[in-house]
Amino acid sequence: MSDGTIAVKHLSKIFKKGNVHAVKDVSFDVKEGEFFAFLGPNGAGKSTTIQILTTLINATNGEVWVAGHDVRKSPGSVRKHIGVALQETGVDPDLTGRELLELQARIFGFNKLESKKRTEELLDVVQLNEAANRRIGNYSGGMRRRLDLALTLVNNPSILFLDEPTTGLDPSNRIAIWEELRRLNEVKGTTIFLTTQYLEEADALADRISIINDGEIVATGTPKELKSQIGSDLISITFPSEENLHQSKEILQQDMSEADIIETGNSLNIYAQDGTRKMVDVIRMLDQAGLEIETINLSSPTLDDIFLKLTSKEGEVQNG
Repeated sequence: MSDGTIAVKHLSKIFKKGNVHAVKDVSFDVKEGEFFAFLGPNGAGKSTTIQILTTLINATNGEVWVAGHDVRKSPGSVRKHIGVALQETGVDPDLTGRELLELQARIFGFNKLESKKRTEELLDVVQLNEAANRRIGNYSGGMRRRLDLALTLVNNPSILFLDEPTTGLDPSNRIAIWEELRRLNEVKGTTIFLTTQYLEEADALADRISIINDGEIVATGTPKELKSQIGSDLISITFPSEENLHQSKEILQQDMSEADIIETGNSLNIYAQDGTRKMVDVIRMLDQAGLEIETINLSSPTLDDIFLKLTSKEGEVQNG
């Protein structure tokens, strides 16, 4: 196993307090140089998994290898090869960005001169040169995220772990982070493991995606493969009232599988082979029942639709 790979086999994590089964028999691999995304809603098990992979907590069961090392037996060796940016990081707000980066470099064994040089390189990478001497407590959210990214890069990691790195950022800051992550992956060959609840982010960045829900992986593949897994067209219908929606759903379920009809807000998403023919049938059935619809559209499924189809849960993943 090379320094840039990850292998997870039958990983489980149970928190004794509350008997919470956060991760359930999860297995996956990440190749060297791959951009891999863990996509799922809040509470799906993403953060727990990344904490295990980065040696912060122990697994209950299973095997985890990162950068060629067993995370349980050789956590120190794993840490030498990885950079980690979690959702919440505790830093002294009275330090400047430059001071924090130099401190991090010294912790990794750089001498004073090397620390200063590496700090200047990283400030340039994340475009924080002008704010380098400002106290971190005065940084904006976007600046803090860029500083977090710089901190993960101090030791030139072969694997970068990022736990929802763009949550809460405005679109311009999010795109700036995306561009830097693409550069690290494509130019430097850094393996990146990203957790996100943004469908757009996973679609735009990842070579492969695992969708995790309620502690279990429900699908894995490239964005294109995931979209093709449904193998059907999508018919979206909006209704003027909840009553119309529920009555329509009951009627349509008499003609198709319940799993092929997903309720989202005031709409029904229907997955069907030969969508054009099925759309005509749906309009006929609802018209005969005297049920009114507002709009009806036929399209190919998006990553949003894949998630809804696989989990049948509403409104848990954001569109970025």
